[in-house]
Amino acid sequence: MRSQPFLASLVLALGAFSAWAQQVPRPAGEFAISMVNGKQLLVSQYAGKVVLLAFMFTTCPHCQHTSQILSGIQNEYGGQGLQILGSFFNDNAAELIRGFITQFQPTFPVGYASRDQVNEYLQHLPGKPTYVPELVFIDRNRQIRGQFMGADDFFKDQETNIRKMVESLLKEPAKGKKNGHSHKGQS
Repeated sequence: MRSQPFLASLVLALGAFSAWAQQVPRPAGEFAISMVNGKQLLVSQYAGKVVLLAFMFTTCPHCQHTSQILSGIQNEYGGQGLQILGSFFNDNAAELIRGFITQFQPTFPVGYASRDQVNEYLQHLPGKPTYVPELVFIDRNRQIRGQFMGADDFFKDQETNIRKMVESLLKEPAKGKKNGHSHKGQS
């Protein structure tokens, strides 16, 4: 039968694709953001909080607009356990970030990382185009629960969709560590 080799090839190709595809939910591994002051910010520093990681380009108008939306959301939900973090990864981001901060004044920490670091964390296929901004939602238990790139329908009404996702994750308690108690409401 001629269809068996084709079917076997298709199954192998799909298997290879799924090995590189973005898995959600998945454990949120460590991610380091280099800050303009020379220090590094680690996602793990915010264990027990809902973390929204925004991967952006300093020069992208859509990213600039999204950063303004995220600033308002950080102001509104920060006291409830949300921490937004921005990581720029365009060419020359390390040099351009100070101008971005001056112009847009984000209310959340922003820094930069290499394109390779970002693509690995986001589980992007090699050679896959990048559509920024890309948002990653991490729950209080360090699980990635949502990942959306700029080309997704999620961004057609991004402020509403971001708020819905944040509110949903904020309602979920963190699993207790040593004493078994929830850390809900702690900042």
